[in-house]
Amino acid sequence: MGKVSQNSANYIIQAKLSSNGVIKKSDVVGAVFGQTEGLLGEDLDLRELRNKGKVGRIEVELERVSGSTEGMMEIATSLDAADTSILAASLETIEKIGPTNADIRVESVNDVRSSKRDYIIKRSKQILRDIKSDNPEMEDIKQEVKQEVRESETVDYRGFPAGPDIYFSDEIILVEGEADVKNLVKHGVKNTLALGGTSIPERIPDITEGKEVTAFLDGDRGGDLILEELREKIDVEYVVRAPEGLEVEELGEKQIFEALRDREKSKYVEETGSEEETLSEDEVEAFSELLDDMVATRALNVVDEAFDITARAPVDRKNIDVDEGYAVLADAEVDEELVSFAEGLNAEYVVGRDRSATANSSEVEIVVEKDLK
Repeated sequence: MGKVSQNSANYIIQAKLSSNGVIKKSDVVGAVFGQTEGLLGEDLDLRELRNKGKVGRIEVELERVSGSTEGMMEIATSLDAADTSILAASLETIEKIGPTNADIRVESVNDVRSSKRDYIIKRSKQILRDIKSDNPEMEDIKQEVKQEVRESETVDYRGFPAGPDIYFSDEIILVEGEADVKNLVKHGVKNTLALGGTSIPERIPDITEGKEVTAFLDGDRGGDLILEELREKIDVEYVVRAPEGLEVEELGEKQIFEALRDREKSKYVEETGSEEETLSEDEVEAFSELLDDMVATRALNVVDEAFDITARAPVDRKNIDVDEGYAVLADAEVDEELVSFAEGLNAEYVVGRDRSATANSSEVEIVVEKDLK
């Protein structure tokens, strides 16, 4: 079919025609205009509609087959559905084309606007995706602003780059350089202090005195050397290492909290560098038995120093009428809420199945099931 010239068309009439002789395109067009003239009145007269631009050109394609002719005809209209249907039906009244007998049957009347609507829907989806990719979600903007603010919170503490919580935290996380401090502060770990290189400054023992010290070092040979020197000069309570081959400044939030969660639970004695267990054998045995008894209970138990249960409640409610306890055990993950509950009871331990990435405390020791194996 040729291109329909009626740009404002609403519908396109498609009709199939056949003739028992040889005919030309001009014969078809002449038959359509001639045999429909006066048939539908002045309002739907095809010539008048063509002159007013309500009907487009009659497009015809013909093919000769063994002395006869077959073909297709298209007419574009900007009429409404009812008038277009009437006009289409009138084509089927044509019985002769040129000198031959002919038959015309309307095969379809296509709504051009439907294809336009399909295009609009498809294109609007593409445009919307482009808008979303070029414009970050509000939550992403908030997160970016928070991280920028956190990075700007680094301070100078007695000549060393540090996080803002260094002034009042009972725990210090020692890292190698200022970039490490900025990365940890950006992700919410603010009790950090940078050593400033591979050689431990003379003031570090004074700064860390009376503090719980965690060394968070790169996963390379340099980190090994710094750790060895640290142990010679100060009491390092815990050791955290970046994955092998990575530096602390390269870690993402998830990697940071996973590393802190899984930090070594052993303490080091300054003079010998040997390990000192944080749990006695009696405590390991008692906590292990108590946890075994709590399997699938989703319960929370408070025990005294004799490991006798003094109170019990569902872990999600914690409505226990006690003021203190030696340890809090839960058939659940140890999270920030559970740590706060244990701290409120002045407990020494909080024991659970696992530990969330953000659970941390300088007042109560967190013990998980794997520590008791």
